Amino acid sequence: MTSKSLILAKSFLNQTVEVTVDRPLGSIHPKWKFKYLVNYGFLKDIFAPDGEELDAYILKIDKPLKNFSGQVIAIIHRLEDDDDKLVVIPKNETITDQEIEKSVEFQEKWFKHKIIR
Repeated sequence: MTSKSLILAKSFLNQTVEVTVDRPLGSIHPKWKFKYLVNYGFLKDIFAPDGEELDAYILKIDKPLKNFSGQVIAIIHRLEDDDDKLVVIPKNETITDQEIEKSVEFQEKWFKHKIIR
């Protein structure tokens, strides 16, 4: 069965999106206290099944951001949680699945997931 979150996330694959960053690189998660090793945010007014705006990792940028426009190149599909994440990088950049895994491991290590392109 395909999750509602995955259906929504797939509609953004290969699209340019604007991400509002609410957890910039180097910030600390307010509840779980881990450090964000990448910029992390959401697509404004695009609501996922969990009632929150659709989340996105911003990769290949090494400074804290407030907003970012980039290309959705993959989805982190959580297998036991209906809370998939977009993977967004600068236009004309590339990234391997291994690089994605390494970049998001700080948070995704707690969730069974797979990368969908």
